[in-house]
Amino acid sequence: MLSAMTRLRSVWILLWVFGISQANAIDPETLVMKAIDQYRGLSSYAEMTMLVKRPSWERETKMRAWTSGREDSLVRTIAPARDAGTALLKKGDTIWTYNPKLSRSIRLPKSMMSQSWGASDFSYEDLSRSDKWLKQFRLEHVSTEVESGLKVHTIDAIPMENAPVVWGKERLRIREDFIMLETTYFDQQMRPLRRMETLKVGEMGGRMMALNTRMIDLEEPGTYTEVRYDDIQFDISLRGNLFTLFSLEGKSR
Repeated sequence: MLSAMTRLRSVWILLWVFGISQANAIDPETLVMKAIDQYRGLSSYAEMTMLVKRPSWERETKMRAWTSGREDSLVRTIAPARDAGTALLKKGDTIWTYNPKLSRSIRLPKSMMSQSWGASDFSYEDLSRSDKWLKQFRLEHVSTEVESGLKVHTIDAIPMENAPVVWGKERLRIREDFIMLETTYFDQQMRPLRRMETLKVGEMGGRMMALNTRMIDLEEPGTYTEVRYDDIQFDISLRGNLFTLFSLEGKSR
């Protein structure tokens, strides 16, 4: 039989090992939450360029975007002239689009939020920089590797039952400094269909962030959309009526 001292030593070893394990455990919800906050801040204003590339043509669009918290955002096209004024508003869980040629705002049903925006590879939900992972997905830590001296965590986002999500799952790769490096989208048969990759990381607006991202169609070679941040400001004061239909339609400056 083990002596009392040996049993006590064993207990202390187990407690020590368990404590180390707990200290090193990854909380996927906190990790994803901080990754969202990294590119949104308490509020933000950004100027962006979006390049849609196809094998036979390409198109460049200039946009401005505002965010508040994790839920509200407004994105407005400013160039080229034929698309200027087209806008997207996310208020809570609701997304509205505005077409200046029709002078009409349309509320998107949840079934359309994953559809392409402006013939790009980004969906309406992608462009609104949604907090969907915190509301509609169950998050699981898959693995952690070290790349260029920094830990990179792989998180699987599994849709909750009855969530308005078309994907079978989304796989996120987040650096330890909360930079979202990659998101891969799988269909219901768990085949990867598209992937968003961070092409460049750098400092802008006083913080490290993904400066250039590319959304790739994995089934169509040579088909992708890039978004480049030209300027961004964080934690700024925004007018109270910014995230409204009145503002969406450009009736308030």
